[in-house]
Amino acid sequence: MLIVSVAFVILLLMGMPVAFAIAISGVMFFIQHPELPFTIPVQVTVSQTQNFALLAVPLFIMAGNFMNHSGITERLLDLASVLTGRFKGGLAQVSIAFSALMGGVSGSAIADAAMQARMLGHEMVKRGFTLGFAASVISFGSVLTPMIPPGIGMILYGTIGQVSIGRLFAAGFVPAFILWIALAATVWLTARKRGYKPERERRPSGRELGHALTGGIWAILFPVFLLLGLRMGIFTPSEIGAFAVLYAVFIGALIYRKMKVKGFLEALEGSLADVGSVMFLIALSAIFTYGIVLDRVPEIVSGWILGITTNLQAAMALIAIVVLAAGFFIDATVLIIMLTPIFLPLMRQLGADPVHFGIVFILAATIGNFTPPVGAAMYAVCSIMRCRVGEYTREGIPLFLALAAVTLFLILIPGAVLFVPKLIFG
Repeated sequence: MLIVSVAFVILLLMGMPVAFAIAISGVMFFIQHPELPFTIPVQVTVSQTQNFALLAVPLFIMAGNFMNHSGITERLLDLASVLTGRFKGGLAQVSIAFSALMGGVSGSAIADAAMQARMLGHEMVKRGFTLGFAASVISFGSVLTPMIPPGIGMILYGTIGQVSIGRLFAAGFVPAFILWIALAATVWLTARKRGYKPERERRPSGRELGHALTGGIWAILFPVFLLLGLRMGIFTPSEIGAFAVLYAVFIGALIYRKMKVKGFLEALEGSLADVGSVMFLIALSAIFTYGIVLDRVPEIVSGWILGITTNLQAAMALIAIVVLAAGFFIDATVLIIMLTPIFLPLMRQLGADPVHFGIVFILAATIGNFTPPVGAAMYAVCSIMRCRVGEYTREGIPLFLALAAVTLFLILIPGAVLFVPKLIFG
């Protein structure tokens, strides 16, 4: 697998699309092993598309696109402003709160970051924020989005690793809240040092708060309905994806009455592109994964890590560092697909709860979206706001350190992750 891995890195550095880089490097494994039938790459690719559990992925992607065209986004922005606009940091605090509220809507850090860059980025600069600080807050703040159900990363990890998606959904709430506090505190300290003013001069009145909550209640209840449906056995993860699509269309068309025919068609078009790219990547990754399993890579990696430490928390921290470093060069979705079969068996061998490890793993992989040299969310925000990567990176260091500290906290305190799943599912 060494030659395959080197080929994969070289193809990425050449600028080849990730899906093709995975497929071509995976096929090289079969060239190295002529005793294997060359029909296997085709067979495993096709069989991956027949995985019923993966039906949840395109359905939740569709739900996110429909929610974004339903009028919920504007109401959530109003709610975020009411809740946090009075804190030091003004629109920066609103942006972080908005990412937390958007978690149940888009499920994608990159989509949330790009949307916020268009909605809030230039307004933040007009209010006196440096361009790099505004861009880094929007980008790093979107880490909250995939931690709140229905995060796509949770669905992929749960499907590949045979881990309860319902428990993963429930496990994301407390870590998301801790991330929110850490990022908000970092913004507050920076705002205090630089004299950034609050967005609102006075506390919101009860009427303003009630109006904002009423406007955003349907989005807030969305992840609650998902968990209740799974806990009560009403839906399977795949079926609840279909419910999510119907829920989004119902809210947009009948409650807020914002989704017209044009918006509906735009949501379908966006979903087609998103689903195609994600599922194409998942299907072709089966070629790469086949070689990983056949060459016993999980056992080799396990032996290497166990040779360094047998302590569960130390091993999890080491894996988090490896995933974080890989995230500097590879997208989070790819990391989850490729590394779950490698690291999850080791964690189970050491006695880790797969839900606890999953949240830490997804968080570490997601952080790579915000870091150079190839962070997708970073480039989306910097291109929209026309911010230099160097300036963005310099201003984003405190936020990166805050995320790293939360990751370490979650490793050391499993109860912070497992409290809600145990409360709901037993």
